[in-house]
Amino acid sequence: MGGPDLTPLDKSGKIFVAGHRGLVGSAVVRKLQHLGFTNLILKTHSDLDLTRQNDVESFFSATKPQYVILAAAKVGGIHANNTYPADFIAINLQIQTNVIDSAYKTGVEKLIFLGSSCIYPKFAPQPIVENALLTAPLEPTNEWYAIAKIAGIKMCQAYRIQFNFDAISAMPTNLYGPNDNFHPENSHVLPALMRRFHEAKVRGDKEVVVWGSGSPLREFLHVDDLADAVVFLLDKYSGLEHVNVGSGKEVTIKELAELVREVVGFKGDLVWDSSKPDGTPRKLMDSSKLAQLGWTPKVSLHDGLVDTYKWYLENVKQ
Repeated sequence: MGGPDLTPLDKSGKIFVAGHRGLVGSAVVRKLQHLGFTNLILKTHSDLDLTRQNDVESFFSATKPQYVILAAAKVGGIHANNTYPADFIAINLQIQTNVIDSAYKTGVEKLIFLGSSCIYPKFAPQPIVENALLTAPLEPTNEWYAIAKIAGIKMCQAYRIQFNFDAISAMPTNLYGPNDNFHPENSHVLPALMRRFHEAKVRGDKEVVVWGSGSPLREFLHVDDLADAVVFLLDKYSGLEHVNVGSGKEVTIKELAELVREVVGFKGDLVWDSSKPDGTPRKLMDSSKLAQLGWTPKVSLHDGLVDTYKWYLENVKQ
C-alpha cells in the first residue's frame, strides 16, 4: 500500500472538518460525535476563509490538528457551472491547495480529501472503476469543478510520493440526505422531486409532470453512509489511489420518483414528459475496492428517503 503505518484513530485527537455545514461535512460531524470523538475543530466561513493562504496557514499553525477531513468545496448544478466557471475552478483549487499544504507543513497525521463522481470521463465504461480517471474527456458542463477535484486527488498523491504524507482521497456517488439543497431552480434530481411532490401535495394538485422518460439509471448514497465510509477509510486505508464510495444499487428515475411520491404521500398522478431530455442513460460507480477493504452501505433508499423527508419538513421553509 505504501505510506505510513495504520494506527487506530485517536478519539481525543483534534479533527478539523473543513466544510462542516454542508451536506457531507455536517454528516461527518454527526458520525464523529456519535462515535465518541471529542475534539472536533469546526470553523464557519466567516471565522476562516479557506481560500486565503495566510489565514489557513495561521489557523493550522495555531491549532495543529491531528486529522483533517476536507469536505469544503464550491458546488453547484449545470447552470451554476456554466455561469461561474472561474469560481468553480479557482475557489476549489485554492481551498484544496491551502488545506493540503498547510496540513502537511504542520504535521497532520492523516488527511482525507473528498471529491465527486464527476471526475470521471463523460463516456466512462459502466460501472466506473477508479482507474477510469483521466482516460477520456470529461463532461464539458462541469469540467471546471472536475478539473479542480482531479487536481486535489493528484496533490494528495504527490505529497504522499514526495513527503510520505498520509493523504487519501474518496470519490462519492450521488449523495442525498439532511442539509441537501432543495432550491427550486438548482437542486439535484432527488431533492427536486421531493420538493415538487411535497408542494403538489400541499396544493392538492392532481398530477406532477416530470421531465424525460424515467428510464435513466442512477445510483444514490445516503450521506450518513458516506460519513461512515469516510471514518472507515481514515482509520483503515492508506494508499495512493482514490477510492470510490457508492451504494452499488441502481434505480431508474421512474422508480426513484415513485418511491419519493410514496414517502411524501402524494396521491395524484405521475406524468412523464418524454419530449424533454433524459441525460446520461446510466451512471454507476464500481465500489468493489471499498467492499474488499471491508465496508458496505447500511441505509436503504426507502429508509434514507423517509429520513430526508423528515428533515425537509422540519427545516425547509414552506
